[in-house]
Amino acid sequence: MQSRSNDPFELEAMTALRRDFHAHPELGFEEVRTSAIVAEKLEEAGIEVHRGLGKTGLVGTLKIGDGSRRIALRADMDALAMPELADRPYKSGTPNTMHACGHDGHTVMLLAAARHLARTKNFSGTVHFIFQPAEEGRGGAKAMVDEGFFKQFPVDAVYGLHNMPGLATDEMAVVSGPQLASSDSWTVTYRGVGTHGAKPHLGRDAVTAAAHFLAAIHTIVARVVDPLQPAVVSACALEAGDFKALNVIPDIVRIGGTARAYRADVRDQLELEIGNIARGVAATFGIEVDYEFLRRIPPVVNDGDATARALKAAQAATGRPVVTDFPPSTAGDDFAFFGAEVPGAYVWLGNGPAVDGALHHNSRYDFNDDAILTGARFWATLVEQELSA
Repeated sequence: MQSRSNDPFELEAMTALRRDFHAHPELGFEEVRTSAIVAEKLEEAGIEVHRGLGKTGLVGTLKIGDGSRRIALRADMDALAMPELADRPYKSGTPNTMHACGHDGHTVMLLAAARHLARTKNFSGTVHFIFQPAEEGRGGAKAMVDEGFFKQFPVDAVYGLHNMPGLATDEMAVVSGPQLASSDSWTVTYRGVGTHGAKPHLGRDAVTAAAHFLAAIHTIVARVVDPLQPAVVSACALEAGDFKALNVIPDIVRIGGTARAYRADVRDQLELEIGNIARGVAATFGIEVDYEFLRRIPPVVNDGDATARALKAAQAATGRPVVTDFPPSTAGDDFAFFGAEVPGAYVWLGNGPAVDGALHHNSRYDFNDDAILTGARFWATLVEQELSA
């Protein structure tokens, strides 16, 4: 991949590489091919590469001049376990695996910026390019942090970027404060006494208890959480009984779901109240209950100073007004584990109209290659401004 003066970000080659990644998607902690290609392209540009952090994760380090400030830029590499239903020349060739969230584009944009910065050297300081595995619920960021990312690569600030359907490909949104919600899982298991469906009085009905629980949990957001604080409690899985035995009331009913919040105290409140309702219903029906709340991903909350720096870079990179009142999302992103350690900012880059399967996690989604240039410009501009020579 040789740069040309009129193509500083190697757009033709990077577009081809993005489509190659799309055709060869890999799930979290399985990004062997993807990370190997990224490492090769970084080393080819003279960037030092550290492999194997978080299994398939890697970090590229570029130090120019004697500047003391150090920053990190993060892109995620993993795909999702779902089939690709749209027909395109670079359609996924891996069964039940596709890039349905644009991580192929995220990887290429950061790679393009890294190679550009290695050639131009128009900054003074240290930048670490994080190519993270397993963002889609498998814990890649936490793995990298737990394995010593901040000890090996101390930084003053960290930045993340995600594509957003509905914004134009040369448009960005940069907002201080909450960006993404905490993403936690919970399970409630009711243990009753099974009996004949015609003789419910001889047992303890866990199914009816579960029904009361499912109705009651929606009072948490409606009647317990401060109405000015966004929160979500959703039941998403239910296991009980057998449709081949519709005259049997089962002993056990298992329910599972998700909880989302933007503030730590609201997150605590959701954990407490789901458990209170689970135990209260169990007491009402005279049955046993097991409750587990699994804290998976904290909320992403943008630091004020880091956000101001990102906003300045976005304005310069796009040459147009940057959206600063973009609403937060109830989705989650484990970039939160990086942002919890040092000041951080997570920004949005347009992916074009939100139509024809363009929404994230849709089986017809595709990253919009027109956004590669904007994303690469943003990353390069942010480095050159933050680490001004």
